[in-house]
Amino acid sequence: MKIVIIDYGAGNIQSIIFAIKRLGYEAVLSHDAEEIRNADKVIFPGVGEASSAMEKLRATGLDTLIPTLKQPVLGICLGMQLMCNASEEGNTEGLGIFDLDVVKFSNKVKVPQIGWNQISDLKSELFANVPDKSYIYLVHSFYAPIGKESIALSEYEVEYSAALQKDNFYGVQFHPEKSSEVGSGILQNFLNL
Repeated sequence: MKIVIIDYGAGNIQSIIFAIKRLGYEAVLSHDAEEIRNADKVIFPGVGEASSAMEKLRATGLDTLIPTLKQPVLGICLGMQLMCNASEEGNTEGLGIFDLDVVKFSNKVKVPQIGWNQISDLKSELFANVPDKSYIYLVHSFYAPIGKESIALSEYEVEYSAALQKDNFYGVQFHPEKSSEVGSGILQNFLNL
């Protein structure tokens, strides 16, 4: 199985590579359109700030490539947020895959939300054998509200989308690569799709 992690300078790739290696697979880091298009599975990571991340995607043409992919694609954290229509972070236009606008938590809570939280209302093969109310690891200041594409929810000040799915596109707000056995199970489910 050919697994490609999209390389557009969004840090923290090593932990995803190690998580996939622990499952017995090798992942390739690439920004080459042909290599990405020919992968069996594509992971779209993201750490950092939305507007600068989108600039990097535009500079390499990845912003037009990603929405055309036909294989299973998994957006992680900022990767999921960039797959939405827009983000309040830097007033950024997103890739428009998920029909939601990403918004910031209010100043009534500590931002960013860092640490373990529960996911519930799990609705996809991505969560096969994952118990409801499982704990996952998050670091984020912005969130996708609940919409028709929500496949898991979490709560911090408000209930929000912990995961989204539309066709072959999946997004998780949390970091499966840092979410212990539950996260490994979710990554394995993605690779099994």
